[in-house]
Amino acid sequence: MGEIRRQDYTLAFTHLKNNQNISAHNLFTDLAETQKKTDKIKAALLFLLAAECKSKQNKDNDHEVLEAGKLFLDFGTKIESYQAKGALLCASKCFLRVGEYDDAKKAFNKAKEFQLPTIEVSRPIIIIEDSKAVVMKLENYLEKLGYSDCTNYQTGKEGIKECKKLISTSKNPIVLLDMGLPDIDGAVVASTLLEEKPDLQIVLITADEKTTKRVSKTISSGVSAFIQKPFTIDEIKTALDIAEKDYSLSK
Repeated sequence: MGEIRRQDYTLAFTHLKNNQNISAHNLFTDLAETQKKTDKIKAALLFLLAAECKSKQNKDNDHEVLEAGKLFLDFGTKIESYQAKGALLCASKCFLRVGEYDDAKKAFNKAKEFQLPTIEVSRPIIIIEDSKAVVMKLENYLEKLGYSDCTNYQTGKEGIKECKKLISTSKNPIVLLDMGLPDIDGAVVASTLLEEKPDLQIVLITADEKTTKRVSKTISSGVSAFIQKPFTIDEIKTALDIAEKDYSLSK
């Protein structure tokens, strides 16, 4: 029976291709009727194909389009997944074509209830910075940009220790690193962390010019981005976007 059904599909499309529209219409309609109970979306599409056959004959195809709309609507109102949105929008379009404006509006409004689920994955941020004012500013900006998992360390030694812990648990932090730390130079912190994890994303934050020897050497060692103090939220966002892009390329 399955083999005969596949042959029916092939024959229907052959008729349509050869402009044998009456034969194609009859086959598509029969196939749609057999699919109504088991696969409403497939049945709806078959009715639309039957409608196309009528259209090529310059005949009214409202019946077939309306049947398709009802099937799309039935499917869309019986499931709770995001797939319902597409079915309801198709139903709305079918109802519009046949002048059923109230039904079209209802289907469209129902479709708007479905929103694509968003999955936000916020990577941990390690801030290695001894200035409390700078840390507060960074944390405020990071929260606005959607990064909620932020930890601050005031010394290079602490920062290195905690970064290594995260790396050992397969977490992939972004490190915001001040160059002028009280115990270890930021360049040493960067080289130590990159030796531990060469594809780690580090953003340098310093009052120094980018062209200074210390900063340019650290940048060339493999850090992702550079921000000069004082900074804006846009500059933080740009640097984090670069770090996220580097991360996606390294996976």
